[in-house]
Amino acid sequence: MCLMGFSLMAEENLLPTPDKAGGKPVMEALSQRKSVRNFSAQELTEQQLSDILWAAMGQNRADGKLTAPSCRNFQEIRLFVFDKNGVSQYLPATHTLKPVAKGDYRNLVAAGQDFVNAAPVSLVMIADMTKFGNVDERAKMMAAVDAGIVSENISVACAGLGMATVPRATMQSDEILKLLCLTANHIAILNNPVGFEAK
Repeated sequence: MCLMGFSLMAEENLLPTPDKAGGKPVMEALSQRKSVRNFSAQELTEQQLSDILWAAMGQNRADGKLTAPSCRNFQEIRLFVFDKNGVSQYLPATHTLKPVAKGDYRNLVAAGQDFVNAAPVSLVMIADMTKFGNVDERAKMMAAVDAGIVSENISVACAGLGMATVPRATMQSDEILKLLCLTANHIAILNNPVGFEAK
């Protein structure tokens, strides 16, 4: 079910300024990075969500470039936030969330793996292949690499900020693209459920 009418009417929600001095040193974060599949019920604060999105692929220079490099700076990866209230797209240039669907669609990301539904947020990386022009196997490979970089940024940031995540490729890709009114020129590549590890 495409909810295009909703997305056109929705206003962008400004996120808190990311805390660029927060978290552990990068080498310590890397030493503590791990995949977690058991999430607690603890929600992310707006600040925590802001920090993880900026780390994933936020704008970090005045020229519009991002924390995540991409092939020829195409910036073809679109990042969507799935939570219990709906789905929003993260817009790096304005550090805002644009609502695109109301309702809890985390089950589309879980695709039968119930532990994903326990995470308060799932971040979904979708490649806009129109940025490449000619969509050949090489372009698809580069899009997959770029999504992997965003996913790794999320993983390292979670380790450094005391959160938990696991990179995943499993999801109901066709249903997600339909929900978000995205064409066949888009590929749902990876997702990271994000929350806190259950003790």
